[in-house]
Amino acid sequence: PNLYRISIAGVTLGQAEIYADKEMAINPGEVFGELNGIAGKDPAFGLDAVWIDASQREQAQSLGYTVVDASTVIATHLSHLIQQHAAQLLGHEEVQKLLEKLADSAPKLVSELIPDLLPLSSLVKILQGLLKEQIPIRDIRTITQTLAEHAHRTKDADELISAVRISLNRLIVQNINGIEDEFPVITIQPELEQLLQSTVDAMTEGGAGFEPGLAEKLQNSLGEIAKRQELAGQPAVLVVAPKLRQLLANFTRSVMQNLHVMSYQEIPEDKKIRIVGTVG
Repeated sequence: PNLYRISIAGVTLGQAEIYADKEMAINPGEVFGELNGIAGKDPAFGLDAVWIDASQREQAQSLGYTVVDASTVIATHLSHLIQQHAAQLLGHEEVQKLLEKLADSAPKLVSELIPDLLPLSSLVKILQGLLKEQIPIRDIRTITQTLAEHAHRTKDADELISAVRISLNRLIVQNINGIEDEFPVITIQPELEQLLQSTVDAMTEGGAGFEPGLAEKLQNSLGEIAKRQELAGQPAVLVVAPKLRQLLANFTRSVMQNLHVMSYQEIPEDKKIRIVGTVG
């Protein structure tokens, strides 16, 4: 009776047990005491939590817990899963509606792009690729203008996504770090970057991917720096050469969801950067 599940197309993406007559006290990482209640986990972010009676709310907050009611637990979980899986919710019909709305203000742009330069299926794939990387697609005008500029040269989805990311660089940085003056970044030592570039070249020619030992070391090093940034309340952003961005984004996405991978070209020229770590 207390269990709920959230599914897309019949596939369960998340589930949790809740207590409608209680409130969830979430441990954000540092609290100053324990609470009597039913131990649990925040379903959205996996943080330790305790289900408590409403009368314990003030006590829990005084000890450093974040307290929310059961409906907020579900709403937060749902919102988090929608953001994570937005690409699965965007299909041909949704993209067609976006284009119809854009055509009201920029009809020539839409007619030039679809289907003369790109088929609708390619645009769907590109927008899904942006959503997978947590990039909002609400600025559909800038996205379509960029595609119209570059689709003469290439039809490759990854190359076009890279071009769109450069056009949306200020939005990407703002989503990661707000309007802060400095942008904290993690870099890669030149020797390692050259080794990774060789891996990319080998993969392009049909060779194998990461050497297992290298992959494990890279994952551990990035994980340590990302964790340090998280504890400091700052974003973890890895900045690499353009040719490496897609490879490392795919490599880290499943194991380090809080790590953002950007290329040098995607950082606005007037943004001050601060190097917070270097991976060797």
